[in-house]
Amino acid sequence: MQFDNAEMAAVAQALAPSTAPALPRLDLYAGIHKALRAAMADTLLALGRCDPQDADDLDEAAERVRSLLCFCAKHLEHENAFVHTAMEARAPGSSGAAAQEHVAHVAAIDTLRAELGQLLAGPEAARAALLLRFYQRLSLFVAENFEHMLVEETRHNAVLWARYSDAELAQVHNNLVASIPPAEMMDTLRWLLPHMHHGERVGMLSDMQAHAPAPAFDAALAVARFHLSERDWHKLGLALQLPVAAQSCSS
Repeated sequence: MQFDNAEMAAVAQALAPSTAPALPRLDLYAGIHKALRAAMADTLLALGRCDPQDADDLDEAAERVRSLLCFCAKHLEHENAFVHTAMEARAPGSSGAAAQEHVAHVAAIDTLRAELGQLLAGPEAARAALLLRFYQRLSLFVAENFEHMLVEETRHNAVLWARYSDAELAQVHNNLVASIPPAEMMDTLRWLLPHMHHGERVGMLSDMQAHAPAPAFDAALAVARFHLSERDWHKLGLALQLPVAAQSCSS
């Protein structure tokens, strides 16, 4: 993935206040991309501070990397199946460049998995150097994904907003979410809920509160309670009108 100056200038223009929609539109990318950015940054930081001579530390960092790569791979599948399909239905060719980059992402994920295995199997004497090289490789993957997501949030949204109503976009989103198995959804919520702003969090959980089975809503609340600060959890409890006992936070 390489974005030239002209492409990035177009993205910057799309972010200019004068070109923003007069009213907020439904954004299929905003929440999940916040989750991905958080997971990528957290994993990269964990890898950077990992002690190559501490086997437990290395195993923990490796598991974080595996989880991140799985998260990224699943995200690509969802975007290809639902968002790109919607774009191509009404603007043929509009997702072509991103689709090619997704192929490159899959290849990068496979390469990182193989290199992680080489790191863990490598000689102890070379582990510090192998870890540093892998950290640098992962940082490049993160940087490229950050650029890619910004293009999707600007250019792809422009395509979607010009051709779909918010109600139609909501149906695309609902179909995508319905395709995600419960275990994968809980993994996603772990990164999604704590890294949204309060209004986004309330909107998502209010919808679940109204429409999802009670066990699914309770599971999402448990994820939020574990990962939110005390202040954010209290605000959420008030907004969702949770019982006072449910709002209390253990230290």
